[in-house]
Amino acid sequence: MNQQDTRVRQADVVVVGAGFAGLSAARALVEASVDVIVLEARDRVGGRSYTRPARDGTPIDLGGQWIGPTQDRLAALAEAVGVATFPTYNEGKNIEYRHGQRMTYEGAISTVDPLVTMETVETILTLNMMANEVPLDAPWNATSAAQWDAQTVATWMQQNIESEGVRNLFTLAVLAVFSVEPQDLSFLHFLFCIHSGGNLNQLLSVARGAQERRFHGGSQSIANAIARELGERVILNAPMHTITQDTGGVRVESDNIIVSAQRAIIAIPPTLAGRLRYRPALPGYRDQLTQRMPMGTIIKVHCLYETPFWREEGFSGQATSFDGIVRVTFDNSPESGTPGILMGFIEGNEARIWGRRSLEERCAAVLTCLVRYFGEKAARPYEYIEQNWADEEYTRGCYAGIMIPGGWTTYGEALRAPIGRLHWAGTETATVWNGYLDGAIQSGQRAAAEVLDALNRVSMKER
Repeated sequence: MNQQDTRVRQADVVVVGAGFAGLSAARALVEASVDVIVLEARDRVGGRSYTRPARDGTPIDLGGQWIGPTQDRLAALAEAVGVATFPTYNEGKNIEYRHGQRMTYEGAISTVDPLVTMETVETILTLNMMANEVPLDAPWNATSAAQWDAQTVATWMQQNIESEGVRNLFTLAVLAVFSVEPQDLSFLHFLFCIHSGGNLNQLLSVARGAQERRFHGGSQSIANAIARELGERVILNAPMHTITQDTGGVRVESDNIIVSAQRAIIAIPPTLAGRLRYRPALPGYRDQLTQRMPMGTIIKVHCLYETPFWREEGFSGQATSFDGIVRVTFDNSPESGTPGILMGFIEGNEARIWGRRSLEERCAAVLTCLVRYFGEKAARPYEYIEQNWADEEYTRGCYAGIMIPGGWTTYGEALRAPIGRLHWAGTETATVWNGYLDGAIQSGQRAAAEVLDALNRVSMKER
């Protein structure tokens, strides 16, 4: 990888962004003998996959970290570059904290209140059936698209879920999957993402779900391995600001490098793509799409302990709460079990509020929650690590861009449609596992196929 480069470069294709989408696109193009340059604004590859060592060297996944059944593209890519997986720790009792009381249960769904459990199961089945009616390649064509896209998830819950306890659980589910509040999110987008990931059970579960396994060395090790394969084609520290296209090709400019190419793949979140300067300007329809896909808000925190003491006490490390700064936790220890690591998410409104406070205040509030769930031993981690993705200059939020009400039915057709020589990638453009690493890979491979088709058409004309 090239850390600095001041030359004007030429390639067949320039890829903007070296996350899983951009790297997958570049890898597919290189395999087809296409000359590619990848420009990355950060000093690293991986995008929203970011693995950093703790002080003792333990790899900590500060971004996307899991893989589950049917995420076949991610599994194939990890296998191809030699990155193995191990099971997420999922043994023992789970904790539900509400109304100042800690209660325990086993299995994927809380059984603390049987009536709540019954309505929860019924609601999940209803949502899964509704989600299956949403076409993955064109959600705006669903029979009820106009009705579903005109309301938020919060509105639907108020009208269709009787129990406050069940509404609270589904609020947690929305926070866990999207890192936004139910009132932020188009109900059609919610259903689309359920279908995109298989069903709601898969999105929320550890066993047989999206959180089933983790990567040895962290998920970014996959991106690092691809970048090593691509070598000098990947240029870091190159935040691009202007993209020009005409009948002769495209020109992508950053402060320290200019790349001329036949085609460009823009593999960054829509809201960030909308901040670039385009010459000529993008059509208003596409630009207004990018104004309607905000990123979620999340601070991911890790507390490191000498041992996973909760395991000795019969707990899985998984907790959910209806209040507090951290409402979802996992055991994020390495496969060896040492050190013990509790991971928690600060999401949605809590992340918006606490992201403006000091590190010391956040740490104290996080530990207060962990003590409620796991006892006094949780108050004494030997290291506290956090990542506020909204503060990350070249991400501005996680997990992904979401559709606000009206977004899909009004602007959805602009999401993947090429504009001249510009093609769009990123997990937000995926039809399968939208919002996940697997979706990012699918989007990169799809954009690469579009480019190859366009280049082949030009080549055929030249003959």
